[in-house]
Amino acid sequence: MFLIGEALVGKEPEIAHIDLVVGDKNGPVGRAFVSGLTNLSAGHTPLLAVIRPNLPPKPHTLIVPKVTIKGMEDAGRIFGPAQSAVAKAVADAVEEGMIPNDKVDDWVIICSVFIHPEARDYRKIYHYNYGATKLALRRAFLNYPSLEKIMYEKDRAMHPIMGFRVPRLWNPPYLQVALDMTDIEKAKEIIRQLPASDRIILEAGTPLVKKYGTSIVHELRSETKDSFIIADLKTLDVGQVEVDVAFEETADAVVASGLASRDTVNKFIYEAKRLGIYSIVDMMDVSDPLRALQAYEQPPDVVIIHRGIDEEKTGAPRWTLIGEIKKALKDRRFLVAVAGGIEPNNLKNALDAQADIVVVGRYITQSRDVNRATRDFLDQLGPDIDLFRVHVE
Repeated sequence: MFLIGEALVGKEPEIAHIDLVVGDKNGPVGRAFVSGLTNLSAGHTPLLAVIRPNLPPKPHTLIVPKVTIKGMEDAGRIFGPAQSAVAKAVADAVEEGMIPNDKVDDWVIICSVFIHPEARDYRKIYHYNYGATKLALRRAFLNYPSLEKIMYEKDRAMHPIMGFRVPRLWNPPYLQVALDMTDIEKAKEIIRQLPASDRIILEAGTPLVKKYGTSIVHELRSETKDSFIIADLKTLDVGQVEVDVAFEETADAVVASGLASRDTVNKFIYEAKRLGIYSIVDMMDVSDPLRALQAYEQPPDVVIIHRGIDEEKTGAPRWTLIGEIKKALKDRRFLVAVAGGIEPNNLKNALDAQADIVVVGRYITQSRDVNRATRDFLDQLGPDIDLFRVHVE
């Protein structure tokens, strides 16, 4: 038997973070228990949980300090409120039936405990560590979390200590604001005027990238740290290299041209997936986007059906391709974006054609009221995604 539990409870600096494993004495947890108790590490000396001196709970529980103990003040926080809190939580778990009485002599628990060096309130240290241990134990016996919960939360969640979100495109439709300009200060000013919305993603347009290099992505992120930012490189060669360059500047996605060779695009998509950022292929001037997609080893994360600025007045949008592509590749996961001449009065047509992302440039970026122009689109895209995010357990 081998169960794993984790819990974070409380507020800094007394915040408690517990990682624990529960298992048989004659299994891997039992071997790790004995090894931990007999192989000491400077600053991380394991200790048995005790309710009070000379009274350990059952199952016997080994506490492993996560933070280096540098002196007696640090030791007092572990050998005291945390030690007692963990022990009491284990004993109460037995009393409440969470841990069966007939297993208390067969199982052992290893519990890693985090105590912040600036924690001072012993009452809170006890309180938070008791709650975290109890919750971690309950989660271990429930095999928490379920796979369904992980899949539901993984793109919505934000780690509180990071201080920023890593957005993912999990709930279309989205509005992609194309910053197709050559003035970095103008781009930053537009970003400052955009309304706050999870449905907005930003594109560092090709003109910006050509003038300032891929470092423009990092520069824009200093203005909006939580935004999904695309580096529109329109890669035509050395696909892997250009993905690496955009990745180093913290781009969430990078764009290749569908006119690039199949080998280049395959390497481009492979590298983006390897690094965990989105691969986007722009099908502007590609005569048969579906045929091109079917020739790739795997589809990109996003396909753009793009009508260039120079042909907006003469060329008709190819939005019927969206349904054709999705039907032909229905067993693969990807999003389809449309770009070129998108305005509020034809947005519904794009959405009805199954577009997942609408790319808008001049209507927003050249508007006298950027905020209002953006809302002309957002009002038709549905409620903000953030309203449905679960922030806490």
